[in-house]
Amino acid sequence: MVASLVIGIIFLVAGLGLRYWINRRKFYRRSPMGAEGFSSYESSVFIKLIEKVGKWVAYALIIFGLLSLWVYSREKKEIKTEQPIPTINHN
Repeated sequence: MVASLVIGIIFLVAGLGLRYWINRRKFYRRSPMGAEGFSSYESSVFIKLIEKVGKWVAYALIIFGLLSLWVYSREKKEIKTEQPIPTINHN
């Protein structure tokens, strides 16, 4: 039960961190005119491809983290709503 909470938090933070890092790199690569600066055409294509794949990985991490947190909340509700069956003690 606690594992889904820990996994959810780790994956959510990792996904959000990856998105932040990719967007930050993209921001600092821009010139004052707004154009992205690359050293060559090949590096432009390669970096944009890696960033696109990285964004999809980040989305997957965020979704998996949210699903893990949802599973944790469902498990917590199940445990809370389970009531022990009262037993009658006949002496």
